[in-house]
Formats: sequence, structure tokens, C-alpha cells
Amino acid sequence: MLSAAPLPATKEFTNSLGMRFTRIEAGAFTMGETQEMPPALLDPLTYPTRSELTGRFPEIDPAKFRLPTEAAAHGDYDERPVHRAALSQAYYLGTCEVTNAQFEQFLPAHRALRGKHGFSQADDEAVVFVTWAQAVAFCEWLSQKEQRPYRLPTETEWEYAARAGTTTLFSTGNTLPAPFLKNARSTAFTDPQDSVSLAVGMTPPNPWGLFDMHGNVEEWVADWYGPYQSGDQVDPSGPTDGDFRVTRGGSHGVDPYYLRSANRLGALPETASWLIGFRVALGPPVAHPGSQPAPPAVGSRPAMPPTPPRFSPAADASAPYFAGPRCYVKIPAGSNGPLFSQHNHDAAITDCPNGDLLAIWYTCVQERGREVAIAAARLRRGADEWEPAYSFWDTPDHNDHCPALWYDGMDTMYHFNGVGVAGRWEPLAIIMRTSRDSGITWSKARYIVPDFGLRNMVGEPVLQTRDGSILFGADAAGGSTIWISRDRGETWNEPGGNIKGIHAGIVELNDGRLMALGRGQNIDGWMPMSLSSDHGVTWQAKASALSPIGGGQRVALIRLKEGPLFFASFARDVTQLEPMASPARDQRGETSLFGALSFDDGKTWPVRRVITDGLPEHSATTIDGGRIRMSPNSSEPQGYLSVCQARDGVIHLISSINHYAFNAAWVKLGQPEAPRGAQRQRLPVRKSLADRYARAPAVLNEVSLEKGFTVEARGGIGFELELVVPEGTLITNRYFLRIAADGIYYRRAGEFLKIADSSAAAEPHRYRLAVRDDTAVQIYRDGQLLTVETADVQPDWRLPARGPILSWKNSVETPTGDGSGAYQPN
Repeated sequence: MLSAAPLPATKEFTNSLGMRFTRIEAGAFTMGETQEMPPALLDPLTYPTRSELTGRFPEIDPAKFRLPTEAAAHGDYDERPVHRAALSQAYYLGTCEVTNAQFEQFLPAHRALRGKHGFSQADDEAVVFVTWAQAVAFCEWLSQKEQRPYRLPTETEWEYAARAGTTTLFSTGNTLPAPFLKNARSTAFTDPQDSVSLAVGMTPPNPWGLFDMHGNVEEWVADWYGPYQSGDQVDPSGPTDGDFRVTRGGSHGVDPYYLRSANRLGALPETASWLIGFRVALGPPVAHPGSQPAPPAVGSRPAMPPTPPRFSPAADASAPYFAGPRCYVKIPAGSNGPLFSQHNHDAAITDCPNGDLLAIWYTCVQERGREVAIAAARLRRGADEWEPAYSFWDTPDHNDHCPALWYDGMDTMYHFNGVGVAGRWEPLAIIMRTSRDSGITWSKARYIVPDFGLRNMVGEPVLQTRDGSILFGADAAGGSTIWISRDRGETWNEPGGNIKGIHAGIVELNDGRLMALGRGQNIDGWMPMSLSSDHGVTWQAKASALSPIGGGQRVALIRLKEGPLFFASFARDVTQLEPMASPARDQRGETSLFGALSFDDGKTWPVRRVITDGLPEHSATTIDGGRIRMSPNSSEPQGYLSVCQARDGVIHLISSINHYAFNAAWVKLGQPEAPRGAQRQRLPVRKSLADRYARAPAVLNEVSLEKGFTVEARGGIGFELELVVPEGTLITNRYFLRIAADGIYYRRAGEFLKIADSSAAAEPHRYRLAVRDDTAVQIYRDGQLLTVETADVQPDWRLPARGPILSWKNSVETPTGDGSGAYQPN
């Protein structure tokens, strides 16, 4: 780059390629999000489609945004601390993003990428599918061509120019006109409406004459991504090194929240997608490559106390052993980046060379969000409690989905992860990192599958086959596939075959074939088993001897060091060994986590038992803090499972929140005899039930999620009473009582079951649903216990999670004019 070449003397400048530039004078501004966002901005709303935007909404205001979390009232965590930044020299900035026609004068071969996935076909559209290094190389080529100092702008220069003297969310104020909103929604880029024009200069310019600073395409800038420093700064240029290069401005196919002037994004420098382009600066080079120390590498943590470099097993594998559940997701309530307390899911676990355990999972507010990042926690060898969670991997403002871990049994640990092109869990590229110090530090990530696609959602487990190949599963169009490497992870390919079911657990059989068990695409009502004798090129499917699973559930499958296969899943009746008379249904009701052993490579699973602490009925915690009932024959009903076996033979199984440790000897004991269903418990006496519903004098209740709650009402034939209790983000517990002419019914596992005959149903009676701390419900009629039932558990993201919902209809004592109503406490 030329350092001594003079800058133009005019306010506007056009170079030999027809690129127009605007002079940006030296100055200072407040960098970071300074605007407090109004409450309307914080509520999740449905995004309008592109046609609705242009037809119904001439202007989009903040009420149409969706923030990742209510705590983002002052922007994302990486937009703080807000600080004063000064630029001591004037510079020029391209009024528009670099176009196809301009870039291809430097790299004619790029023309072959025009229109890829339907984006950026014309000469005047912003160039995309450009890596950071290619953008830098273009600037260097242009500098030599014109003998002027072209370069990428620094992050500070970019935000200074984007704000153009404003302090609002956008340079247009706190609203963004419709021309800026190109397909302004979270999308997987599979709909026809996603293919929008990327023609530059079609939006109104900002006050300094710059176009497309909010949207169109993300723009590479010069800086490595790192945390902001506090205090006044002059000509800052970011860290000296890092994992990601900063991108700015947002793009098409993105929620408007990410188009703000202060919003920061980032990507691996090798990223080439249909969302990222760049614009060029003209000005003196930055004084040095970085003004801050390099941030800690993603996935690293402070040095740990010395531990033995190798681990020698010492446990007695012949004696049954069990410990758990132990919570490994330890994130303080109210955390809003880079760790989030709202939703933690999709975990992976491995042992480390030094004998520790390492677990990773994604942490977010919603799974289809740009905030999705990867958290980690460590259980030190010999410790009883997991350490607090820490940030493990986080591509800034890109959905980091589906993590996986693997230890090769020698000296290397592997981390695989999907990286979203935007804010959805697909399309994804796949990265890999390695560690040789028990996961304390990690190599820089590299893409092993660089093209963002729909067959790249990494799954568990990772395994090595007898011929030395490494493979892992990935979701693919309703089913699964595998990615395989035959050179120790240097190169990877997808054979192309299709496994029945998503989130497939995969294992190598004794005869060298691969076997996979997945979720969905059930065969005759049973979980599908897929078999491949050609390393995944083709698969043959048949029904297994296992119950299918449903939403919020994922199996775990490995071969134990002792020889048998170990399988963990969820089922209503874990002891069911033979096909049922009628096909099993989707497992979305009352299910329990169980483990099973097969001694004939998956043909039969004769040993099964619930994974539980075996204590009498008590309240336990499941995904996202939801309460469940745990007993000798009931356990967690939902969760994504991951499993590994340490060198001492202990099997380590994690759900979405809990860690269970046991050995094969414990599993072989089989399911102990225990009473089925919930048992009656002595509940606190409530001498009077406070009337909390002004609209419903007949419905008396006391609400306390810590102590359980009671609802009592009077009704006869035709009366229905339903409670809906969201438990965390994923699980919803329902309690539904129906008084019919032929009896009294309660809904469980999606079916209405008769709990009393019709002899006493005809006359009005007072019914009470007393929900216990462990989520079971005791049902009374006129003070007499009818039955004790478990919650009707359903995974459901659609219902509000702000408290219980009560609904009723056709009561003798009519709460409302039509005999029905609903209420949700504040």
C-alpha cells in the first residue's frame, strides 16, 4: 500500500473504475449504542413479508423490531462500553459498496460466482462471495493501479461515517424507511422472496452522502474483532490478532435490529457468502496493525492449576456406580451475552487427556437467532461440581449451531461446529478446531465445509472407524447424512446417502457396517434403523425395536469399551421389549430418559433402565430450568443427549442441563421394581383460597410457582378446566379436566383418560386441581381425592412463558356471559 501518495483535494472524487468517494473530515463521536430503545422495541413480533413491507408499511418503526432479549435495551453486549473515539485525519470513503463490474476488473474469474444461490447477478449489484483477504487484495491492486492509498476502513471509521453526525439508532433517526429493508426478516434463504436485488445506491444517502450503510450487504472492515476498550481513544484500529474480522452494516435477509449504526458483526476471514461484500476507503494507512492487545482466543480460558498430563483409570468397573443428576449449565440468571440464561440446549461431552470432562452447548434467547453462541463448562477430575460456564465459541451475530466434541484417545481433542450464514440454524458451514492441552487452548478455526448448505447441521457422536476414518453425522433434508475424513481431519467429504430421521446417533458395527438411529421418519411406528455397508454412500432402513422420539429429544449412541452398544433415549414404557399391537406414536407426552444395552449389535436391547437418582418422588430440574417429577421410574422427559465413556469405564451422559455418571454394571441391574405413576403426597393446607381472578368469581386459586398452585371451581356436565404452565423455554405442562356425560376425564400423554365413572358427574361438584412442586397433580371432587396424575408434557415454543394460563368453559357458575373464559396472571 502506498503511504505517501496525496489525497484528492475535492469533496467528491471518482477514480478510474468509476468508483465515487466522499471526503470524511476528521472528528470525534461516541462509539457504541447510546440510544435507549423504547419498550415497544423489546416485544417479540411477527415480521412482515417483503410484500407487506412495500405494500402496507411505507416506514418501519422500532415496534417492528425483535430484540434478542429484553436486556438489550442499550444494544448488544459487544457494543459496550460506549466510548469517545476520535479520528485525527480526514479520509475518503466509497459512496457505494464495490460492485461486480468493479471487482471483476481485478479478479475476472469471480464472474463465475454471479447469481450463485440467486444473488448478485448484474454489473451494478454489490459484489458478494468475497473473502476478507480478497477484499484486501483488491484494495492493494487498486492502490498500485492508481498510485493512491486505498484500503479497507477501520471499524471506527466505518461507524463514524455511518452515523454521519447522528446519535440515533440509524442515520435516519430511530426509524428506518422501507427502501432499506430488503427482505427484512430472519430467513433460511430458501423462499423465492429471498432473492432480492443487491443494486447499490438505491437507498437515500445518509447526511454525508453515503449509500447502503444500513443493509444491502455486510461490509468487511480492516479490524480483527475484539471487545471494546473503555476510555477516550484516538485512531483506534482494533486488536492485533483474533479469530474473526469485523463486518458492519447488516445485509438483506436480516432483522432490522442488526442494521443499526452501532451493531457489530463478524466472520472468519475465509468466509465467502451471499451476505458479505465491502466498500473501499482512501486515506493514510493506519499507524499500526492494531492498537489493543489481541483478545483471548475463542474457547480459551485462564490457565488451570497443574493436573497430570495423562489419566490412569482406577475405578472398579465390576461394582455398580451411579452419580447425578448434576447441573453443568451454570449461567447466572439475567445473563444476556455472550452467555444467555434463557435457552441452553444441544450439548456435547468428552473426557480430556488429563481426566477432566468438558461439555459444550449452544446458549441463546431463541434458536433462530443471531445471538446463538457456544458455551462450555469443565468438571475437574475428582471434583463433584461443574465449574461455571464460559464463552467457548461465538461468531459475532451469526447463529453458531450444533456443536460436537471428540477426544482421539491419544493427545488431541476436536471441536466441530456449524456456523450460520445469518440468524437461522440453516444454511450452515462447518468449522473444526483442535486442542493438545486438554481443551485449555484451541487452534484457530478453519472451515472444513466452507459452503453454507442444508446438509451441514453437525450431530453427535464423532467416532473413528476401524480403518482410521473420522466421521460425524449431520441433519439433511428431514433425515441425516455423514461427513467423513480419511486423513485425520485434513479433508472432508459427504458420501451423499440419506439416513432415516434427524439427529441420528451413529455407531460402527462389528462387521464394519454403520448403523444409525434417528428421530422422525418412523417405520411402522418404530424408530428407524439405517444400515450402510459402503461408509454412507447408501443406506438401507428398517424398523428398530425402539420407541420413536419427538420434539425436544435426541438419542445418544456409542460402543462401550466392554463391547456392548449403549443407547440412551426417551420412552413412555422403557421396559417394552416386543412390538406393540398398535404402532407407537410420536413420543411427545409423558416420557422418561432411559439407557439400554445391546449385546447383538442393535438387533435387541434386553437391558433397559430409567436414568434417575432412584429417590422417592421429588422435584427436579430439566432444560431451561423447567421443573419435572423424578422418581425410581420417571426422569427427564426432554433433552438433547450426548455421551462418552471415560478411560475408567464410567459412562458420562448429559441431557440439555444435567450430567449423569454411571457404569455398565449399573445399567445391567435393569429397571428396579417401583410403583407406576405418581403417588399421593401430603400437601400444605390452604384454609382459604384467595380469589385472584376478578372476571371469574367461581374460579378460586392461589398461584405460586415455587410452592405449586391450586385451582378450584364448581361445574357439571360440559365443564372443562385447563391449566397451562410453561416450564422454561421448551417444556409446557398442561392439566386438563373434562366433565362428560359418561364420566370424568383427564388428559395425559395427549389422550383423555377416564378417572371416574358417570355416576357422580351429572350434578355440579367442586373440583380441585392441586399442582405439586414436582409437577404432578392431585385431583379432588368435593374434597375427596379422585386420582394423582402426571403433567401432560408438550414441547411448545408458541405459548407465552410469563406464568400459568387458566381457561374454562360451560361451568354451572358462569364466569363470563358465554360460559367460558381465560386468564393469565401478570
